Amino acid sequence: MKPFNQQKAREELQSEADKIAETDLEGLLARQQRIENKIKRSGKLSRFGTDIRLMFDMLRDYWQGQYRAVPWKSIAAIAGALIYVLNPLDLIPDLILGFGLLDDASVVAACLTLVEADLHRYAAWKQLQGQQEP
Repeated sequence: MKPFNQQKAREELQSEADKIAETDLEGLLARQQRIENKIKRSGKLSRFGTDIRLMFDMLRDYWQGQYRAVPWKSIAAIAGALIYVLNPLDLIPDLILGFGLLDDASVVAACLTLVEADLHRYAAWKQLQGQQEP
C-alpha cells in the first residue's frame, strides 16, 4: 500500500472541497452526530474532536447567516474534509484495520493547516458572542 503523505492529503482535500456547494452544508450539518461518533471510536481521529466540533459550529453559523467573515474556500475545505471523514470507502477504506482512518486524519490535519487562522478568528468571535448575551 502506497503511503498516504501530506501532499496526497492536500490533493484529496482539494478534490472534495472543489465539489462543495453551499446547498451541501445543510446535509452535512444533519450528519454531525454520525461524524462525531466515528471520531470517538477512532484513536487516529479522536485528537481532532475539539477542532471538528468547532468546524461544525462555524459551518452552522455560516449556514444560518450568523457568521460570514470567512472566505468560501475555508468553508468548502472544512466541508470537504468532514465529508471525506464520513465516507467509509475513501482512498483507504475505513475497514482496513490500522490504516483505514489514517487518510481521514491526514485530510483533517491538512484542512486544519489551511483554515487555522479562520478557525481562530471564528472562535474569538464566538467567545465575544457568548459574552454579549444577557
